Amino acid sequence: MSTPQHTRTFSPRRVGLGRTAGVVAAFAVLATGFASAPAHAADGQITGLAGKCVDVAGANSANGTAVQLYDCNGTSAQNWSNPGDGTLRALGKCLDVVDRSTADGAAVQLWDCSGGANQQWVVTGAHDIVNPAANKCLDVRDNNSANGTRLQIWSCTGAANQKWNAPAGGGGVPSGFVVGEAQFNQMFPNRNGFYTYSGLVQALNSHPAFANTGSDTVKKQEAAAFLANVSHETGGLVYVVEQNTANYPNYCDWSRPYGCPAGQAAYYGRGPLQLSWNFNYKAAGDSLGIDLLDNPWLVQNDAAVAWKTGLWYWNTQSGPGTMTPHDAMVNQAGFGQTIRSINGSLECDGRNPAQVQSRVDAYQRFTQILGVSPGGNLYC
Repeated sequence: MSTPQHTRTFSPRRVGLGRTAGVVAAFAVLATGFASAPAHAADGQITGLAGKCVDVAGANSANGTAVQLYDCNGTSAQNWSNPGDGTLRALGKCLDVVDRSTADGAAVQLWDCSGGANQQWVVTGAHDIVNPAANKCLDVRDNNSANGTRLQIWSCTGAANQKWNAPAGGGGVPSGFVVGEAQFNQMFPNRNGFYTYSGLVQALNSHPAFANTGSDTVKKQEAAAFLANVSHETGGLVYVVEQNTANYPNYCDWSRPYGCPAGQAAYYGRGPLQLSWNFNYKAAGDSLGIDLLDNPWLVQNDAAVAWKTGLWYWNTQSGPGTMTPHDAMVNQAGFGQTIRSINGSLECDGRNPAQVQSRVDAYQRFTQILGVSPGGNLYC
C-alpha cells in the first residue's frame, strides 16, 4: 500500500498504505462504464410482488418475448440461471432491456445473449435486481400483481414491486450483502465511475467471510469499517491510482527473486486500499489467482480486481497492527484496530490524530447509513 504524498517504507513483509485526505492532483486514469458483476442466482425461480414469479410469457423462447409477473408454476419459463457472466437466463436466452434503453419504463424481454450492458444484472443484498448500465431496478409495472403484468426497469425506490428473492449460488457471490446499492451511492456521492457497486459485489466471492460473519450488527459494522477506510484512502472513492507520480519508481524491491517484471515504476498505489510494492502485488495475485506481478495494471482497469485487492488486505494482512482488520471487527476489538492495521505506524498513538479522526468520522457516518451502532474502541 502507499501514500500519495510521500514515500513510505515498511518491512517488505508488511503493507504500507494510507492516503492523506484532500489530495489535490487530478486523477490521471479514469475508467468508464460499469464492470458488471454476476447476479447471484442459481437455477431456480425469482419471486417478487405477491409471491409471484418472473416468467417468460407463453414459455416462448423467441427473441422479444415479454417477461412478466405470473403465478409460480415450476415450469421452464420460470427457471432462471446465472452462468457467472452477469446475465440472468431462461430458455437459453437472456433477460434483456428493450432497445438498450436506460429510461424509466423500458420493458424487459427475452433475447439472444449478446454480452451487452442491457443484459447485465446484479442482485443486491437489499433484494433489488439492478441493471448497472441504467442504474435502475427490475420493476413490476404500476405495482400491479395481476398475472401477465409486464416487467420493466425503473429508478430504484425500495418499493415492494422492486424486491426479488433469487436463489443464491451460480455466480458464486455471497447472498445478502449488508450494504445495498442505494446505501453505497449515499456513502460515495462523488465516486469515480470506476468504483462500481457491481464490481464490489463481484469481488465478495474472493473472501466470503467478509461482512458475512457473526450477527447482523457485526456484519454491518465490518462493512462500514472497510468502506470507511476505503473512503479515507481514496478521497471518497475518487482516486484509483496514487497521485504523486514521483513515488512510482520507489515501490520495487529488487531483492525479491522474481524482481519487478512489469518495470521499476509499475507497482505504485492502486485501488480502494492503494495496493503497492512488487511483493504485495505478487502476494495478492497469488492469493486471488490473478497474475498481478506481471500485470499490475489490472488493479486500475478492472473494478472487481481492484476491490478484490482491498478485500485481500482487509481479510489477510495485519500490516503494522497485531490482527487483520477483519478479525478486529469480528472479534469486536473495535474500529481503531483496523486503523492500526492499515496505517498505524503513521497515524496511531498520537502521530496523526487528524487522519484518525477522518477515518472515524467516515465510519460513524456509514454505520448511521446502515442503521447500526459503531461500537466502542473507535480510536487507536
